[in-house]
Amino acid sequence: MDTRRTLPALLLCTALALTGCNSLPGNSEPQALRKFESSQHEAAAMTPIAGREPDLLVRDFYVAAANPTSDYLSARNFLTPDAAHRWNPRESTLIVNRIDLTTRPDAASGTHAYQIRGEVIGRLSSDGSYRPESFLYEADVELRQVDGEWRIDSLPDGIVMERTELRNQYQPHDLYFFDPTNRVLVGDRRWVFANNDTLNTTLLSLWAQGPSKLIRPAVSTTLPAEAEFTGAEDGVYHFSGLANLGPDQRLLLAASLVWTLSTARVQGPYAIEADGQPLLDFSREYTTDDFAEFNPQSYVGSAPAIYALTDRNLYQVSNGGLDTKNNVLANVGDIRSAAMSSDGTGAIVRQEGERNRLWVGELSQHMDRSVLAETLTTPTFEYDPAVVWVVADGRRVLRVVRSAASGELSESNVNISELHDIDGDISVLRLSHDGTRAAFVIAGRLYTAVIQRPNASERRLTNVVEVAPQLGDSVLSVDWQLDGSLIVGTSTPDTPVWRVEQDGSAVTSLPAGNLTAPVVSVAASPSMLYVTDAHSTRQLPLGGNRGSFWREVPGLQGVRSALVVAN
Repeated sequence: MDTRRTLPALLLCTALALTGCNSLPGNSEPQALRKFESSQHEAAAMTPIAGREPDLLVRDFYVAAANPTSDYLSARNFLTPDAAHRWNPRESTLIVNRIDLTTRPDAASGTHAYQIRGEVIGRLSSDGSYRPESFLYEADVELRQVDGEWRIDSLPDGIVMERTELRNQYQPHDLYFFDPTNRVLVGDRRWVFANNDTLNTTLLSLWAQGPSKLIRPAVSTTLPAEAEFTGAEDGVYHFSGLANLGPDQRLLLAASLVWTLSTARVQGPYAIEADGQPLLDFSREYTTDDFAEFNPQSYVGSAPAIYALTDRNLYQVSNGGLDTKNNVLANVGDIRSAAMSSDGTGAIVRQEGERNRLWVGELSQHMDRSVLAETLTTPTFEYDPAVVWVVADGRRVLRVVRSAASGELSESNVNISELHDIDGDISVLRLSHDGTRAAFVIAGRLYTAVIQRPNASERRLTNVVEVAPQLGDSVLSVDWQLDGSLIVGTSTPDTPVWRVEQDGSAVTSLPAGNLTAPVVSVAASPSMLYVTDAHSTRQLPLGGNRGSFWREVPGLQGVRSALVVAN
C-alpha cells in the first residue's frame, strides 16, 4: 500500500463541539452541532464564600472563570442575576501575567467599583490553540449587594485568566495531522480543561474541526464536506460521510486519530467506525502498533550522532572523545558552522577569503559547493535530508535541493514577504524536526513561522509570531527540541538559557548556576541539552531539576566547541 499518496485531509467541516463541558470560549459556534452531555463526574461548581469582602470576591471570580463547565456556571455564581444573564464569556479568552485591582473612588453609594489591569501575554482561541500577545488589559467592574452579599453587577464580556490558572486548570495536548507529503504527523497543540473525564471525545471533537489557524497552511486539510464525527457510544468512535475515501486515505486518517488519543494517554485499543462499518478492513479496533511507521515520538530512545565544531574543524564525538581519523572534515579547516542529518548527509559553511560558501554532501563522499555570500547562517535540514535551508546576507532565505535524478544541487528563494516589516537581519534559522515550522532570530528577538507549500518547489514562511517577547533582544541561539519546544541561548547574565513552548504559552528559565553568558550555541538530543557559553561546551540531561549543574561534555573538557546533533 502506498501511504504517500495525498490524504484528502483531516478537516471535518461539520463536527461536534463540547460546549459547556470542555471546549474553550469563542465568539460563535458552528451551526450544525450536536452537543455532548456534560460528564457526571465534573467537579462541583465554585460558589462565593459567605460574607466575602468585595475585592476578594472579584479575585475569586477570576479564578472561577477559568472553569468552562456548564457554560461557566462557577463564574456566573459570582454575578448578580442580571449580570449573569448579560455576560458573554465566549467573547475572548485573554491570558495575563497577573490581575491587579485598584479601587475606583467614583463608585456610586452602596456599590464598589474596581479597575482591573493585567499584562496580556497570550490569547486562547475557541479551539484551544494559544497565541502569544503583548498589551495592557484595562477594564472596570462594579459590585452591588444581593441579599446582603456582594456580587458583580457590571463587567466586560470575555474571560481574563491568570497564567497560573491556565496551568492549574488546563492541560496541553497535541492533535495530529499529516504534513503535505503524508510521511510525518505534525503536532497541533491545544489547551483542554483538565477537570473532566471526557478527554477522548474532547480531543476528537477538536480534531474534527481541523487544524488550528496557525498550523493549517503546513498540513493536509481536505476531507469530504459531508464527513462528520458523530460521537462515541459503547467505546466506539463514530464517523459518517467517509464512504468515498480510499483505503490509503482511511489508513492515514486512522493513524492521525490513534496517535492523537495515544499521546494524550487515552487507553487503547481504539474502536473506530465510519458509516457503521470498521474504518479499516483489517480490524475494528486499532493500536499504535498498527501505525508504528507514523510514530511522532519515534525519536524516543534513539541515540543520534554528535559532532563538535572545534578550531574550525568538524569531528564526530564518540566514546568520550573526538574521532579525528574517520571523518573527512576533521582537517578541512575554515568551517564556520555545520548541520548533520541522520543519514550521514552534511551541510557546512566554510570561509573562502572574505566570503562564505555552503557545501552539501555525504561526509564519506565528495561534497558539492553551493551558495556563496558575505554571511551565511548555520544550515538546517528539512525532514527530507536532500533539502537544506540557509540565510544569505541576513535577508535571503535559500532552499538548496539535491535532485534525485541528476544528483545536482539547485537553489531557490523562500518567500519571506511576511518578514519584511520586521527590522533587522536573520542571524539564526532552524527548521523543526517534522519540517513544518521554522524558528528564527531577527535583531535578537525570537520568532516562529509555519512553512507553506504553494506548489511542489515553492516554500513560504507564514503565520509569523514572536514567541518570547519577554526575552527582548537578548536571543543569540535557538534549536528545536524533539518534543516541539525550543531551547534558547541568550546574553542575559542571570538566566542565559530558556525553554520556550512551541505555542509560546510558557517561557521557562533553565538551570544557570555554572553558566556564563553569552550562550552562543545550543543543541538538543532525545536525552541531553548542549550549550556553549563564554568558557566551554556543557551538557544537561533532559528533565534535570533547577538545582542541576551543566557539566562539560566528555572529550571536550576545557574546549569551547559548538555541538551538532544529527537530525
